[in-house]
Order: sequence, then C-alpha cells, then structure tokens
Amino acid sequence: MGYSASKTELMIGLGMSSISDSWYSFAQNEKDLNDYQRVVNEGRLPIYRGHLLTDKDLIVRKHILNLMCQLETSWEDEALQLEEIDAIKERLREMESDGILTIHDKKIVVKEEGRMFVRNICMAFDLRLIENRPGTRVFSMTI
Repeated sequence: MGYSASKTELMIGLGMSSISDSWYSFAQNEKDLNDYQRVVNEGRLPIYRGHLLTDKDLIVRKHILNLMCQLETSWEDEALQLEEIDAIKERLREMESDGILTIHDKKIVVKEEGRMFVRNICMAFDLRLIENRPGTRVFSMTI
C-alpha cells in the first residue's frame, strides 16, 4: 500500500496480494496465482482476508497519514487524541535527540533531516505492531 496526499476513502487493489481500502476496512486479495485465477474465474472477488478498523485504528491511521503526507501530526483536536500518546512520544524521544523530529505538547513535526525516516517515525504510532511484536519480519523493512 502506498500513501497519497489527495483525500480518498476508497482504493481498490488489483492483482494478486493487492490490498483494497474502503477507509473502514482493508481486504487483501489471494496471494497464490492459481487461487487468484480460480476465484476470479468463478466470478467472485478474490479476497483472501480482511480487517475492520476500530475507532482507535482510524485515529492512528489519521496520524500516520498526516506524518507520511504532511510530515506532521497534531492531537489538539479532541477527535485525534489517544490515551497512548505519552508512550508514543516516549518512543520518539531518541529520534528527537537525533534531530529528525520535534515533539511539541500537542504536535509532532518531522524535520527535513527526518524525511527519509518517516516510516520509522510512524511505527511509534502503530499500536497493533507494538502490541503484536512479531518474532520475525512479516512486512517490508525500513531503512
């Protein structure tokens, strides 16, 4: 999946293993070519698995999209507040001391020097990643 600064609430993934996003849920297509072709030839959507987003997921998503597309995020708006914000800020303290971002009371701003590390910065907000802590890599690496 990629990111776009343009507002959209529907992205349809085409092809094997692609991910569609209806804003409130994700759906991943079949990953195996034979399975993908069989399901499509049966006239069905080749969805392998999906996930419905919770209210908290939607808030986290907004912060991650803000960081990825605008290099800053804020929780001044009550609708964007997370009870985990103090823990998130703590996870980012080392990056702040490295000079790649600035943590304000209600805002995080990525500096130009931190642009190439924005995916690493966003990982501090990924509560599901932190909660699950996989023992092996199951997604693309960051730099």
